[in-house]
Amino acid sequence: MFKNLFKSKKVKKDTAILAPLEGALLPIDAVPDPVFSQKMMGDGFAVNPTNGTVVSPIDGEVVSVFPTKHAVSLQDVNGREVLIHVGLETVTLKGEGFTVFVKDGQAVKKGQKLLEVDFASIKDKVPSIITPVVFTNLKENEKVVIEGQEIKVI
Repeated sequence: MFKNLFKSKKVKKDTAILAPLEGALLPIDAVPDPVFSQKMMGDGFAVNPTNGTVVSPIDGEVVSVFPTKHAVSLQDVNGREVLIHVGLETVTLKGEGFTVFVKDGQAVKKGQKLLEVDFASIKDKVPSIITPVVFTNLKENEKVVIEGQEIKVI
């Protein structure tokens, strides 16, 4: 009767992260912006995109879709916060070229569409379309590792 009473709930420890865009994976220090490359916001990786569909890299919840639609913050089932920042200086576009498919507080699954980006229309208006993906609250002993086409937090 009391068999499960004192068992602690184990949080899912899924370390595999899905790339939110198709394209070449890059280490975070390759992003041509010091805020990202120097890990001022946290460790992560980047994608040099080949298409404009942005999907959730994790199972979790949408914390915030920025009003300018250029960035989405998520929180995974383990409490890790993930920021997907599409391109560099894309905030200046004020939403032009972006279509949002989710809202704040919405539950999302890995691979679910978050945004559609018209890179053809915006690429000449911003310094880069390289898209940083930053984990803003990793523990001191955690880091992001790219192994081939796999991304993990270890």
